[in-house]
Order: sequence, then C-alpha cells, then structure tokens
Amino acid sequence: MNHMICLGLKSVLPILLRTRSKQRLSILIYHRVLPSFDFMRPDEPTIEQFDWQMELLSRYMKPLSLNDALTLLDDNRLPDNAVCVTFDDGYADNEIHALPILKKWDIPATVFVSTAFLDGGIMWNDSVIEAVRLCGNSLDLTMLGLDIYELPTNESRQKIAHEILKKIKHIDNNRDEYVSSVTSQALTSLPTNLMMTSQQVVNMYKSGIDIGGHTFSHPILAKLNAQDAEKEIINGKKYLESLLGSPVKFFAYPNGQPSKDYNNNHVKIVKNCGFKAAVSTSWGVSSTRTDKYQLARFTPWDKVPEKFLLRLFINQRNII
Repeated sequence: MNHMICLGLKSVLPILLRTRSKQRLSILIYHRVLPSFDFMRPDEPTIEQFDWQMELLSRYMKPLSLNDALTLLDDNRLPDNAVCVTFDDGYADNEIHALPILKKWDIPATVFVSTAFLDGGIMWNDSVIEAVRLCGNSLDLTMLGLDIYELPTNESRQKIAHEILKKIKHIDNNRDEYVSSVTSQALTSLPTNLMMTSQQVVNMYKSGIDIGGHTFSHPILAKLNAQDAEKEIINGKKYLESLLGSPVKFFAYPNGQPSKDYNNNHVKIVKNCGFKAAVSTSWGVSSTRTDKYQLARFTPWDKVPEKFLLRLFINQRNII
C-alpha cells in the first residue's frame, strides 16, 4: 500500500469537499471476511483485503465505537473523519477472521446478529448460494419461471445464484418453497458452520465488540404484519440480552432499505423496544440532523487501497 498517496488524499480531499468540522459520521457495513477469494461471493473481502482496509481506517480515519460516535455526535464533538465498523447477520468468520484484524488495528466494531441461525443454522440466501455451488452441471429453475441452466464455469454459477436471489428476495410468500427447489438439487449437504455459535457471540462481546439486534430470523419487516414484526425485533433482542447478560443498544434493519424493507412503524417499534439507535443500508453519512433510528451506512467496494480511501472521503458529501 502506498501510504504517501493515501496521506495525500487524506490531507487534500476534506478541504476540497469542505467536510472538516461538519459532524459527519461514516458507518461501514460488512457481512463476511473470507480466508481467500470465493467465486460465489466475489464482493466479500478476503483476510488480506480486510486487513489493509482496517489499516487505512487506523491511519487516516478516526475509528470509534457506535456508542461513542453517537454520544459525540449528540454533543457536536464528533472528530473529523469519524468512522464506525459494523457487520450484519452473525457469520462465524466475523469471530474467526475479522476479530483478530480488528484487535490488531484497535478498531471498535458492532456485529448485528440474527439469532435464529446461531449454532448450526443457515440463512436462506446462503442456502441458495451453497446449493448452486454444490449442484451438478445443470440447474432446473423452471419452478421459478426460469429455465434449465447449464453451469460449465464458476462464473455461470455465481451469475445464476445472483439471479435467483434477486428474483425471490422480496416475494410475499412461498420463498421457502423456492429455496427448497434449489437446495434439493445440491449433490451434498449444505454447510452448517457458516454462522456463529452462541459461544462465539459471547467471545466477541468479551473481546470488546458490541453486539446488536438484527431480528430473530432476518425477515423483510415490510412483508410482515405489525404483530409478527414486533415479535421478530423483540425476540432477537431478548435472546441476545439473555445470552450476554447485558442490554443490547443498537439495531440493524434486515436488508435495510427505507420504505422497501422497513417503514416508520418499524422505526417506532425499535424505539419502543429500548434500542438507543438503529442503522439502515441507505448509502451516505449521518450528521446531527439524521434520525438516530435510520443511520446511513456505506462501504467502498474498491479493491485498491487508494481508491477505497478516496471513495470513503467522497461519500462524506452524501448526508442522509
């Protein structure tokens, strides 16, 4: 990594963008950190990539815990280039791969956990991805209104998995039936170690990582009735608080797009449940005027350090 180039970006961009002393909080969103590149998950950082990303944050940003950042923001004392690191869902590699790197660079973080999948569970999207990885040379998707696809390459498998996820992500019902149609074609059993165990969640908490709520089973809240949505939010919070013996202060909306994935009724539920703040997946940065229960998040997707840092600074103009 060329630190001189990165240092130059740090010193020039905030001036050009006039973001100094503007009380802007960047919250990064991650899901997984992989040991090596996975053709089925090309957007997920590897250990090597995550390491230099955290090094950049340590050198050129001001990493803060979500709790400290929001306290400083409320007091109008947030430092320039403040950044928080968050993870969604509760993948085991958060504890195995991400935690040592976070500790190496002294980066606080919050992990939002969907509790239904702890201790051997698998999320529906991962079921699709792993089934397509493990199926034979063709995949029959006629039940989904698609075709029978030949899968001669890794790239074709990744493309088809993405197409399936996009098609069934927001369907109102029968998603489990669609997922079963795909998983039934896997030639071997799906993995049972993708998500954290309860003990791994405890380990992360004891290591100084904040644990946040992410519902019980990661539904799209906007597709549920009010009672079921409330149960999802409350049950996830109660489980984590019982597991950790400590209040759970922060929440992440599953999928996280306002109006599409959650609405103002869910924001009210989150407030009434006693959460201190909540995060969405709206791209941008938060400021003193941002609703603390709909904080913005963003992660540069660049694979080159200089571009990653550049995009992170540029994003500071995008206030939610």
